[in-house]
Amino acid sequence: MRGELNQLCNPGHQLYRIVQHPRVLDKSIRELTMQRVTIAPDQLHQQQISLTDAQIHYLQRVLRLKVGDRFIALDGQGQGWVAVLEANAYQATVLAVWQMDLELPIRLQLIIAMPKTGMDDMVRQTTELGVTTIQPVVSDRTLLKPSAKKIERWRRIAQEAMEQSERQCVPVIHEPVSLVVGLAQTPADYQWLCVARQPTDCPAPLLLSELLAQSLFQPSSEVDVTKSQTAKPQTAKPQAFKTITLAIGPEGGWSKSEVERAIALNYRPVSLGPRILRTVTAPLAAIAIIAAVMDHQKSTL
Repeated sequence: MRGELNQLCNPGHQLYRIVQHPRVLDKSIRELTMQRVTIAPDQLHQQQISLTDAQIHYLQRVLRLKVGDRFIALDGQGQGWVAVLEANAYQATVLAVWQMDLELPIRLQLIIAMPKTGMDDMVRQTTELGVTTIQPVVSDRTLLKPSAKKIERWRRIAQEAMEQSERQCVPVIHEPVSLVVGLAQTPADYQWLCVARQPTDCPAPLLLSELLAQSLFQPSSEVDVTKSQTAKPQTAKPQAFKTITLAIGPEGGWSKSEVERAIALNYRPVSLGPRILRTVTAPLAAIAIIAAVMDHQKSTL
């Protein structure tokens, strides 16, 4: 609790800036509690949002919103708008640009050897934690062969998880490819291969140790919440984010040849600790470690 209070006393902290300007306090808290809906780019035209049948059902039947109620419309790529439901059920009007920096300050790419079960939960939970892209791969020990419908289901799950966790960006879920192709086409500033069992004479370093040894965070320009916001949609400023690619193996772990191929492509083996984690647990542990380090570095600037 003391640490949280100290953070609120930091002038760079978002909630500190809100509290110091009471005129935006009610508006900011109200927006934080608004429901989110993801829209396609072609649904927004001249301050009007054309809603689909599914979105109308969700807003009016599930969320019980009425004419005049507000919600946040997200494009899934980092932009959002505060909108109000109109008498015409298929229309909503944009009132203001919604700006809130809730994404991780890095691009986090996950390569996952598809587990036989649990992929739905893995997609949902890694989205909540902040993953940017998910690249399913087929490894030597992969048993799952997903259909096109299954991949579309994963993408819907990612969108729902993005809205529920109040993120601004929907993770991109690629079509499954072979491990070699997945490793080669997912370059990053830092490329780590999570390994389980390893030789005692040459153990892989802990992922946390690797993170703390690097300077991963490049700050982005912050939004001044004291300035008035116009309703005109704005293009997000480009951010110089660094990129991490994290590869998680299948049940039974990576084969020796797979580890060798990854190292040849400049992937560095890392460990999540001495305990053996399930394939659906390992990415959650790894991403939680990365997110904690990044959020801490971001809050101390």
